[in-house]
Amino acid sequence: MLNLTQDSITLILLAVFLVSALGLVLIGMWIYRRGPSSQRKQRVSRYVAPVVEKGEAQGDRRYVLLSEKQLSKVRAWLNKTLRALASEKLQIKLSSAYWKITDVEYILIRVTAVLFSFLLGWLISGSVLGGFFLAVIAYLMPPIILDRAIARRQNKFHEQLLDVLTLIKGSVQAGYGLMQALDLAVKEVPPPAAEEFGRVLYEVRLGLSLEDALFNLAERMDNDDLQIVVTAIIINDQVGGNLTTVLESTIITIRDRLQLQGEIRTLTSYSRYVGNFLSLLPFFAGLAIYLLNPGYFDSLETSLLTQILFVMALLGIIVGNIWMRQIIKIKV
Repeated sequence: MLNLTQDSITLILLAVFLVSALGLVLIGMWIYRRGPSSQRKQRVSRYVAPVVEKGEAQGDRRYVLLSEKQLSKVRAWLNKTLRALASEKLQIKLSSAYWKITDVEYILIRVTAVLFSFLLGWLISGSVLGGFFLAVIAYLMPPIILDRAIARRQNKFHEQLLDVLTLIKGSVQAGYGLMQALDLAVKEVPPPAAEEFGRVLYEVRLGLSLEDALFNLAERMDNDDLQIVVTAIIINDQVGGNLTTVLESTIITIRDRLQLQGEIRTLTSYSRYVGNFLSLLPFFAGLAIYLLNPGYFDSLETSLLTQILFVMALLGIIVGNIWMRQIIKIKV
């Protein structure tokens, strides 16, 4: 009877913790979706009157503005209280992914996810080890998702860069200034190029120099071709000269680099295929063995030595795949 009472108390506590963690996650998601994108936007929004759309009730608009103001205060309080957790490097990564949260909010969401996953795994499996395993997965997943979001955004920006430069060169050739050409590019090209060059214009209007704004863009996108463009524009701005000629030379250079990268990718495609095949081969072999003889892996549940060898084999596959990728990775 005592054991049953203790189990009941444990389940109740776990349920309370799960509900609390879920509430924190929902609050974090709400703040992420409804909050302003940055502290600069908060400062600017104080001097910009809200536009009431046609047919929208004034009372509803006031309620929305009040809710946004309260959420902004909560976010500001959290960021100020936990500013010791702030990281400039993490903030740059969040800015590169265009996630409208601060580094402190990202850390809070990550910690909440880890706690929630630990309690959920403990409740489902009935073991602390199960909760620990799920918590480790929850701890490792946010950086992976963030890095993949950054990579997708940077690759898409790289694909649009040549078109943006061609548009800017044509605008400058037609008599526009550089800032006017950038503004035209923001209006004409789709995201993420429009968003990133829009940030450049936004920072310049807030008082940053064009050089600093372009350097911030290059840091966010981490692209060699963009570094060439930024260097060429800054040198032209400092020394002077024909910007159209500079942009034309930059476009030709980037086109040659893209052609060379395509040739390298074609030549290394077989190596990438072999590397992926060798990495997946042990898993296919293990699946075939399990289907033919399901009892072959019974020792994995009872033998510590078998578990250690299994983990070492898994780590060896991961390290081998990374090593093969690095071998065929050629920088232009």
